[in-house]
Amino acid sequence: MTTPGTTSGTAAGPATGTATDTHCPYCALQCGMRLRPLAGGTGPEPVEVLERPDFPVNRGALCGKGLSAAAVLRPGVRLTRPLVRDAKHLPLRPASWDEALDLTAAGLTAAQRRHGKDAVGVFGGGGLTNEKAYLLGKFARVALRTPHIDYNGRFCMSSAAAAHRRAFGLDRGLPFPLEDVARTDCVILVGANPAETMPPALRYFRELRENGGRLIVVDPRRTRTADQADLHLQPLPGTDLALALGLLHLLIADGRLDEDFIARRTTGFAQARAAAMAHWPERVERLTGVPVTQLAAAAAMFGDAPRGMVLTARGPEQQSKGTDTVSAWINLCLAAGKAGRPGSGYGCLTGQGNGQGGREHGQKADQLPGYRSITDPAARAHVAAVWGVDPADLPGPGRSAYELLDSLGGGETAEGGGDGGARGVRALLLMGSNPVVSAPRAAHVAERIGALDFLAVGDIVLSETARLADVVLPVTQWAEETGTTTNLEGRVILRRKAVDAPEGVRSDLAVLHGLAGRLGVPKGFPADPEEVFEELRRASAGGQADYAGISYDRIRAEDGVFWPCPAPDHPGTPRLFLDRFATPDGRARFTAVAHRPAAEEPDGDYPLFLTTGRVVGQYQSGAQTRRVDALNKAAPGPFVELHPVLAGRLGVAEGELLAVSSRRGRAVAPARVTDTIRPDTVFMPFHWGGEGRANSLTNPALDPVSRMPEFKVCAVRVERVGPGERGEPAAAGAAAEAGR
Repeated sequence: MTTPGTTSGTAAGPATGTATDTHCPYCALQCGMRLRPLAGGTGPEPVEVLERPDFPVNRGALCGKGLSAAAVLRPGVRLTRPLVRDAKHLPLRPASWDEALDLTAAGLTAAQRRHGKDAVGVFGGGGLTNEKAYLLGKFARVALRTPHIDYNGRFCMSSAAAAHRRAFGLDRGLPFPLEDVARTDCVILVGANPAETMPPALRYFRELRENGGRLIVVDPRRTRTADQADLHLQPLPGTDLALALGLLHLLIADGRLDEDFIARRTTGFAQARAAAMAHWPERVERLTGVPVTQLAAAAAMFGDAPRGMVLTARGPEQQSKGTDTVSAWINLCLAAGKAGRPGSGYGCLTGQGNGQGGREHGQKADQLPGYRSITDPAARAHVAAVWGVDPADLPGPGRSAYELLDSLGGGETAEGGGDGGARGVRALLLMGSNPVVSAPRAAHVAERIGALDFLAVGDIVLSETARLADVVLPVTQWAEETGTTTNLEGRVILRRKAVDAPEGVRSDLAVLHGLAGRLGVPKGFPADPEEVFEELRRASAGGQADYAGISYDRIRAEDGVFWPCPAPDHPGTPRLFLDRFATPDGRARFTAVAHRPAAEEPDGDYPLFLTTGRVVGQYQSGAQTRRVDALNKAAPGPFVELHPVLAGRLGVAEGELLAVSSRRGRAVAPARVTDTIRPDTVFMPFHWGGEGRANSLTNPALDPVSRMPEFKVCAVRVERVGPGERGEPAAAGAAAEAGR
């Protein structure tokens, strides 16, 4: 991370023109940055990345990913022309845009003609702008008339979103600005490692401690974030629910409840209390491995603090009981009176760049724009009126992300689709996602994708998933287009175009416009992002995520506007729930939950836990960051992190190859021996495909409420790799394709 106010970037050459204020293309901080064009032909990148100290979220600081973001703009790195495949056994070849769009429309139409409207699916991404997410949802429901649209954000924040809504009636990642974290008195950070995932945010936790506040970190690994903590609780993977219940038990037993707050502003405490009392400290120690003394210290630290927050991330959320786990942490906040007050509350550290906005405006299988339920007749009528269609013509809810992927090629969904049907999706339009690397049980997902009659992928690079496509559509990226995103605070910001895209590249909106016309819907799919946003405002009006009062001009003037913002003269809502919660009676709801084991626990055949996560040098499936030399030097490949005790038992040394096997697959990567992890647990980052693909191992068991897969815990076996042994082969031609 750099010092605010300094100039950074890897491009060489003289600057030319005016710098453009915009935002980073990566995580949900959406850090402010400036892009200054460079004289043509003088450097490898068309722009230089500069810091932007005036943006309040990152105050100028950028991590290595943000500083090197311009590298992905290089023509030699990104796609610059459409590619098509004449037959399944033939390689992709260059094509014109007309040919590529004609083939895509024909592939989607043919599947629907043979198998019905719901034989076509759409899969989106949490990095798409609000305009793209909105128009993609409209395209699925109006142009294709299919219920089957979901996105990779289902893999990230969906359990927290579900718990947020059932407790508070509304889901926004953080119900307060990030700056409030530094001003509270105690933060419990659960399953989050911002030092690696969003480094500029770590300053708020440092400032918290500098201001006299306390930080408790819950993580099976002693991460760089945990090193900053006053107290680090190191539970067994999959036991965060029991840990939260144990802390609530101690608040009750030690008389640290806020009885007045519970009586005035909540409902359901009696049932939640009874559930917590069944999780006494000694039982919780046995379940989690966290000593009673540490449990008591954490309960006292949080309970005695005048103000406090619980912040969760993927650790407790990516579980088959993720919604209940987050609900247990929310219960802790409510019981201590640390919600709906300045400087207190529960929040989710959203991961993807537009993970918040992406789920608000129609990419999810069960939602319409404005965070409206697709099964609500009033919501359907409102959105249908904006779209100029009959509400009866809008399809109902479709399958969630993994269920959709599992159904590809005509297969039945393993868990039962959201529509109750057994027929699978035969043709798929996929934009801004790479499930061949990022989905659980990834080898199976790759097989299902390979079984499709037709696949079209819109992306900026030739990802592992795009390599399997029948048509690849090269689309613009963050610096080449204008559009809004919504960061983890609910702040709607504007990414501004700084450079022209290479010839042969079109925006996602232009792609949808071209496809809609070919499908017989020539109107309602504009390619201009501001025109799309104006329609989004109308479609969201009156919904929970109300953007009606937000405009491009206002975002420029105010450096972002917090939703809900129902009118142009409304100030926006940086802090939610201060007067009432968004439930019908205005009270927050406790949820009675109880510990249950992970869907898959270690046994004699698979005796260890695997947990997965990110490293600072890469992002998500690595489709972009693995094409940046500086980031590859910092994080060159996958690894298996294991404790010295386990390494000794296996007879393995640092750097030796290990095979990690689960009931779903096998991965091979070098050992990284460290005492920062539990002896019964191994860790793998998930940014790589090929033989080191961590998601070859992960369990697709789904949370019954959120439909979130259980990425964070599964049972594995670890063995040394003998001579001639390797893991799953890398995608064919990966090395050759990486530089396209």
